[in-house]
Amino acid sequence: MRYRTLGRTGMEVSAYCLGTMMFGAVGNPDHDDCVRIVHAALDRGINFVDTADMYSAGESETIVGKALRGRRDDVVLATKVHFPMGEGRNRSGNSRRWIVRAVEESLRRLDTDWIDLYQVHRPDHTTDVEETLSVLGDLVRQGKVRAFGCSTFPAEEIVEAHHVAERRGLMRFRTEQPPYSLLARGAEAHVLPVVERLGMGALTWSPLASGFLTGAYRKGRPIDLGSGRAALTPARFDPALPGNAAKLDAVEELVAVADGLGRTLPELAVAFPQAHPAVTSVIVGPRTREQLDATLKGADLVLDDDVLDRIDAIVPPGTDLYRADGVWSPPSLTDPGLRRRPRAARAAA
Repeated sequence: MRYRTLGRTGMEVSAYCLGTMMFGAVGNPDHDDCVRIVHAALDRGINFVDTADMYSAGESETIVGKALRGRRDDVVLATKVHFPMGEGRNRSGNSRRWIVRAVEESLRRLDTDWIDLYQVHRPDHTTDVEETLSVLGDLVRQGKVRAFGCSTFPAEEIVEAHHVAERRGLMRFRTEQPPYSLLARGAEAHVLPVVERLGMGALTWSPLASGFLTGAYRKGRPIDLGSGRAALTPARFDPALPGNAAKLDAVEELVAVADGLGRTLPELAVAFPQAHPAVTSVIVGPRTREQLDATLKGADLVLDDDVLDRIDAIVPPGTDLYRADGVWSPPSLTDPGLRRRPRAARAAA
């Protein structure tokens, strides 16, 4: 396993990061089996584990805590805060009030005294980023957090946070966690160049494009929209929709590229983000031991320039064939009042 320095934190992490979103009720409810998956990943050289408080309502963190008993010092542990945890007000977001409480709950579930990388899961436009950076810096000084970063932030918000930190003398985001895959290359246009320019680490998520790059979904084959991932978000998988048809067309061409290398489509998919110079570690999120083994089988795959050129011809650089983040949109898009003048002021004359 290759190791890289995580931005300028000084922490060395494996080129693969074990993502645990599928641990718990949402994916694999068998705690013992999930613990075995973690141990298998550690035994293969992975020293970077990523989770979040909202994964299966905290169950994923609990499982990770069990798995790391006796091995905590050998692992760079990352988790996240932002999404709602339970009902009621002030149980989500990026405010000081919530983060101070949420970090204690994550530490308890993870059964640890510190978190190596604490990530803000999404932006929060009701909270000044100065307040968020301030409380995160306090957590570092208290020894509860070693470094902090952001996840799925637009490039302009990463830059804004950097400038606020600089102006106010605050600690800054050290990492970003963007979606990045053969079918979702939008991060190449703005986020990854900004991350590289600011000396941040990058942990990329969803290299298998929500399952489209597993090989399970192929053009001309029926897709069961009532089970698995497709049942959760059928609009992402319905082949009758033009966007999904475009993904399936691209998958067929990418399968041909993988076949030409004597490799599987998932191996090609996970190798692709590794080729970008801004990417520190690629998050792989297996639900089963078999999925982990299949992913690690491709760890030695090197994509030459001619292969990357063929991929560019199929999905051009900076192009998203689907909206990778399906759980959050900026208010500027979701709130019509933010992009519409009062009716009386809309005319030019």
